[in-house]
Amino acid sequence: MQIQAVIDAAVAEVGRVLLGKEAQIRLALCCLFARGHLLIEDLPGMGKTTLSHALADVLGLSWKRVQFTSDLLPADILGVSVYESNDGSFSFHPGPIFTQLLLADEINRTTPRTQSALLEAMGEGQVTVEGETRQLPDPFFVVATQNPIHQSGTYPLPESQLDRFLMRLELGYPHAKAEREMFQRQHANSVDRTPLRCCIDREQLDTIRQAGAAVHASDNLLDYLQRLVAYTRESPEFAVGLSPRGALALLDCARTWAVMHNRGHVVPEDLQMVLPSVASHRLVPAGDYAGDGAALVALLQRNVDVIRA
Repeated sequence: MQIQAVIDAAVAEVGRVLLGKEAQIRLALCCLFARGHLLIEDLPGMGKTTLSHALADVLGLSWKRVQFTSDLLPADILGVSVYESNDGSFSFHPGPIFTQLLLADEINRTTPRTQSALLEAMGEGQVTVEGETRQLPDPFFVVATQNPIHQSGTYPLPESQLDRFLMRLELGYPHAKAEREMFQRQHANSVDRTPLRCCIDREQLDTIRQAGAAVHASDNLLDYLQRLVAYTRESPEFAVGLSPRGALALLDCARTWAVMHNRGHVVPEDLQMVLPSVASHRLVPAGDYAGDGAALVALLQRNVDVIRA
């Protein structure tokens, strides 16, 4: 299997419905291939739900959507046992979490109690309901969307919940060319409504994942990674640096990014490509950067070549 060609086909297929966002589509696929979960933070109407639905289609995954609201309960996600009056027994009715791709829409509009219902599922691929542990499907991929925390009715995700997400993305506004094409399609009523085709089946997905685990990381590359991690821990610009789990996540994503480009070894550019998405939600900036995600990402990218030297 020519991995890069397969992935290019999947990216092009998703790009039919999400115009001008090739980089974000590739990062989302990287997150899935690396067995992680994805957090997408942006304003309403930017294509977050469209991306998650398209990913399910091109990967042939079953998917369900849960709209998180302030009155949502953990049982609404995990499921509940129902009393059967005909024989006096209880039968378990699984919740929407029992799917391969779960869209947790506007996850920060529900309470921390309900947010925490996802912790075990995302960390261990299982849920425990009423004392019984039940396995989730494989693959199991959570795509959560989040509105900016300054908007009304939001509950900030706790650090333990944020750390369960391998990557965090922002889609941003479309560039001018893509937005013009969107306007023209709408005006001409020429929106392509052909269902997206499945480009990556289960066997190909397993092959890509196994290839990622076999990618070589040289001693020089690991030295670079350690300098990068040490910088986040020692620099006064950060109140909290990358944890060991965050560092491992960075290496896993870099290995997967290398596979996606038909390489059997990691190069520094792989780390640089995935660094903002893997690190931005795990780091706590200090001083003037506190609370400013865009400034934090710019800070990382500005110093990455200095750290490499």
